[in-house]
Amino acid sequence: MTERLSPGDAAPEFTLPTDNGDQLTLKDLRGRKVILYAYPAAMTPGCTTQACDFRDSLGSLQAAGFEVVGISPDAPAKLAKFRERDAITFPLVSDQDKSVLTAYGAWGEKTMYGKTVTGVIRSTFVIDENGTIERAMYNVKATGHVAKLRRDLALD
Repeated sequence: MTERLSPGDAAPEFTLPTDNGDQLTLKDLRGRKVILYAYPAAMTPGCTTQACDFRDSLGSLQAAGFEVVGISPDAPAKLAKFRERDAITFPLVSDQDKSVLTAYGAWGEKTMYGKTVTGVIRSTFVIDENGTIERAMYNVKATGHVAKLRRDLALD
């Protein structure tokens, strides 16, 4: 079983390739709050819904001091297609070896359609300005999650 993070834990550091060919390092976001969300696969229905919900809420999230970053095991080229197709306006990072997803407890066994499989556990992490986990939410729903997150963060 993958170790899960809890509030107060240090957010695991990472440097990963983005959808536009750059590298994104968590340390570079210090001083800002970060919403890091893990999703299974770009351009699938649930992941598209979730990404578009974050896209549509990005202005108010940024106004409240949050940066949004999506992470999946997809290759950067697939992430670039996803960004372009759905006008995603925040960075998408590629964790093809799943080491960062594992460090966050977002890679492991889950149940899909009644079967146990290994894959990305849809999760969201709120990381404070100092790199500490404020919230670690696992097995979140693709639909309605951003609205619930906004309520939990008192942004509505």
